[in-house]
Amino acid sequence: MDPLGTGDPIRLGPYRLLGVLGAGGMGKVYVGQDTAGGLAAVKVLRPELAHDTDLAQRFVREAQAAQAVRSPGVAAVLGAQTEAARPWIATEYLAGVTLDHAVDTHGPLDEPALRALAASLARTLGDIHAAGFVHRDLKPPNIVLTSAGPRVIDFGIARPEHGLTLTSTGQVPVTPGYGAPEQVLGRRVAPSADVFSLGAVLVYAATGRRAFDGGHVAELQYQVVHGEPLLDGIEPRLRELIAPCLAKDPAVRPTPPQIVQAMSAPKGADRVWRKGKLADAIKQREADSRELTSQAALTSSGATPPVTRRRLLTGFVTTGAVLAAGGGATAWWFGSREEKAPPQVRKTDPFDIPPAVPTPEEPLGTVDFDAVYGDQPTTIWSLEDEADLFSPKLLPVRDVLVLGAASGGIAAYDVKDGTRRWSAPDLQPKRGYLSLSDRLVAGADDNGVLRTRVPSTGTARWTCPGAEAKWLLAADDEAVYVVTDDDRLRSVRRADAKVVWTVTLPGDFRKKLNEYAVVGRGRLVLPTTDGNVLVVRTSDGRPMWRRTDRVGVSVRPAVENDVVYLNGKTLDARRLSDGEALWSTKLDADQDAADQWGQPVVTDEAVYAVGGFYPRRLDKSNGEEVWRGDRDATTASPLLVQGHGVWSVVRADITGDERLFIDTVTTADGESAWGYQVSPLFQYRLRMAADGNRVFYMSDSSVYALTCF
Repeated sequence: MDPLGTGDPIRLGPYRLLGVLGAGGMGKVYVGQDTAGGLAAVKVLRPELAHDTDLAQRFVREAQAAQAVRSPGVAAVLGAQTEAARPWIATEYLAGVTLDHAVDTHGPLDEPALRALAASLARTLGDIHAAGFVHRDLKPPNIVLTSAGPRVIDFGIARPEHGLTLTSTGQVPVTPGYGAPEQVLGRRVAPSADVFSLGAVLVYAATGRRAFDGGHVAELQYQVVHGEPLLDGIEPRLRELIAPCLAKDPAVRPTPPQIVQAMSAPKGADRVWRKGKLADAIKQREADSRELTSQAALTSSGATPPVTRRRLLTGFVTTGAVLAAGGGATAWWFGSREEKAPPQVRKTDPFDIPPAVPTPEEPLGTVDFDAVYGDQPTTIWSLEDEADLFSPKLLPVRDVLVLGAASGGIAAYDVKDGTRRWSAPDLQPKRGYLSLSDRLVAGADDNGVLRTRVPSTGTARWTCPGAEAKWLLAADDEAVYVVTDDDRLRSVRRADAKVVWTVTLPGDFRKKLNEYAVVGRGRLVLPTTDGNVLVVRTSDGRPMWRRTDRVGVSVRPAVENDVVYLNGKTLDARRLSDGEALWSTKLDADQDAADQWGQPVVTDEAVYAVGGFYPRRLDKSNGEEVWRGDRDATTASPLLVQGHGVWSVVRADITGDERLFIDTVTTADGESAWGYQVSPLFQYRLRMAADGNRVFYMSDSSVYALTCF
């Protein structure tokens, strides 16, 4: 890092510039300090290039990539001005060492560290690809090792998927030895090109040598296209995992989620960033950045610092302190207000949780009750083949819809237009996912580690390795409640991610809990697939009461205040604190003995449930029926109340063919309003959810958003 020179600006936007981190063909990267004392990397387009249309557009594209990519594996954007006389972009300062510097100084990584590196980079690539971009320049200098793990930088040539590799001047902007064969040949690239680059990076990290070599660039690029990678010195089991990434045919290469699963780093492997010689080097960079911040503060206040800034800046060069610099730009994303906090706060305090964002409301539609062929809702957006067929649920969380992703893990989509906001390939849908007061989304990885993310941005927050979660049951303001692999019930405190208590489930509840647990007023309600209900105290897991007389019916309870509503052969309202019965409603006398009540939905005005194949509204005070719909609904389907309608799934016979419809009646009197045929006709699983005057449903692996009235 060099001191500011003649012609260098003193300030850009809110940042006072302290020194020059690097320079390239497009511009310079400075270290800047904001008014709160936080450091940032500020990239500036060279003045003489500001009027070059092609380069200016490339600079803007970098900002667009920053807006789209939301991942904890890239550096966060703190601010930007791309239309100023001197366009600039400020990103998070990364106090760490690049992968090439780490390998050159400390030698190749051992197997556990290499697996941790591979899994982390693959997760980050998954996030980049989920945003619709291909990084296109993954290489050791563009990977910074920090105490929080590897971070990918420099989106200088990142482009949307399937973009041509050639620039407007016909040059091939690819780093020799790391760009995929299709990049070298100037062909269109897809996310698989980044997988090739990842394979080349892993070879370097494992051996200290490139995967391809040659006497000059042309020979090196020829080897990339036609030659075999140099894998000597890599353990056979690792070689089997890395070699497929370097396949010449893009279609044969594994996907990032497959790489994450295959690498399966052992527990504690990521300690390489926090303990040992490499970790010591990273800590030194962090100490240097803190010293630079304090020296800058002393200088601005008029005090005489004990070490001159020039000496300190020069020291950064000798120690290898890294911030994204060079010919490209830093990697980034434009986040919410929470993302503009000083970088050191975000990295050191995983419990600094931003407030929940507002829920964007969809305008309500109208119903034509006199329509000859019936009225229907409008499809706002749809996702084709995006969902995991076995996604346990659709989870609206303010401005995003969270679901299991067909590509692996979970993903969040914008509720307004269905664009993918972020993905978390490490979080397994089969283990469940929950909203924590709409401020976090909680899930678990393959090892049962409880992990949380900010819903709007996907930014990682606290984790709890001790959760050992087989399934996430429910959450309240205090804790997350999980079932472990050995079938114990466990509470994880949200304030510090510590396990509060663990209890053993009674024998008749083991391996029988379903996914519909609810919590409220200090009680956790645990239903089973065979009709039993166990209620425990949230403070210590102690059983308080149970219901064990509804064998054969999967219970889906609902809680409001101090009342829990339980479905079964009857629909019961019980006091949550002690289980005392408040009322119990039976089905009509003419109903079949096998008929039952479906999952209840509670609003301020009433209780709604499908009973005996008809949607019904009940008086909350006594369980008496207010109205009953006239369309056959299935008790196994969800029942939703949104807008002024009650939504249920019905089957109808049309010209001899049985069709599946989403049927809507008014909340006031049960009058039929809208009908909507589910697509495709024969769905494997149907999931539904509603929020913000939108109804979401998943049929097979596709997801749809509908308007409400």
